[in-house]
Amino acid sequence: MSASEHDRPMLALLVRLGGILGLSIMAALIKLASERGIHLAEIIFWRQFTTLPIILAFAALTTGGVRQLATKRPGAHAMRGIYGAIGMVFNFGAVILLPLAEATTINFSAPIWAVILSIVLLKEKVGWWRCSAVLAGFAGILVITQPGGSHIPLQGALVAMGGAFMIALISIQIRDLSSTEKPMAIVFWFAVLSSLCALPFMPFVTKAHTGEEWLILLGIGLAGTWGQLMITAALRYGKVSSVIVMDYSAIVWATLLGFLLFAVLPPASTFVGAPLIIAAGIIIAWRERVVSKRRFADLRDSTSI
Repeated sequence: MSASEHDRPMLALLVRLGGILGLSIMAALIKLASERGIHLAEIIFWRQFTTLPIILAFAALTTGGVRQLATKRPGAHAMRGIYGAIGMVFNFGAVILLPLAEATTINFSAPIWAVILSIVLLKEKVGWWRCSAVLAGFAGILVITQPGGSHIPLQGALVAMGGAFMIALISIQIRDLSSTEKPMAIVFWFAVLSSLCALPFMPFVTKAHTGEEWLILLGIGLAGTWGQLMITAALRYGKVSSVIVMDYSAIVWATLLGFLLFAVLPPASTFVGAPLIIAAGIIIAWRERVVSKRRFADLRDSTSI
């Protein structure tokens, strides 16, 4: 089928929304697990290890079978596994150290870091639109964190920004992997390698769990895998630039889950800073779409000469 035949924008938005809900539930369960004394390394291990049988079963039931998980780029996957494991330490750590809404909002600064990385690593030229978006995004972060007088710990804010930076770095890496690897293979090998990264810590951090704690750990794995697969599936029916707006629904889920599970509501500063960060992300996505279209038009004109 052609891309236009696959294009179903409303379905793409709904699927993406479901994926973001899954990741938001995962974040809330991570916070619950930490409050019950479960170590971060064990949370990461079970989050990733639970993914493996789900992906294997899903692959076996779809066209191509488990062969679609094969790879010719083990080195690139290994680097993805290392970066991803570091990213999970930061992002899961932010959820543990901060209220859900604040951790989620600072996480939205990933596109800002992506612009900075594109300048440093890819030597891209960035115009005043994206530069202004970067400045607005950092202004939003300052409003939320309020260095020296915030309701959230500085350590937690730095960990959250580190997590957003890792998301941006990993997104560049995944873009490269996606040129040759299937999305399911990328998710599968990441789960394998990040599980192996966490495995050496398990004998030192694992403790006996109650039935409720095992359910929380299982829920983390199921919700996280569900979120990953739904986000990937959304791209089958809509473009990234079209569906990415649904990612910002995470602040709604985080606020709701934070209130229902932890009786915490974000202060006014979060509702002032969040729009700045979200607007920065939307502007960056919009400008990247404009620049991409312009490059495609230039390439088409040059080949038609």
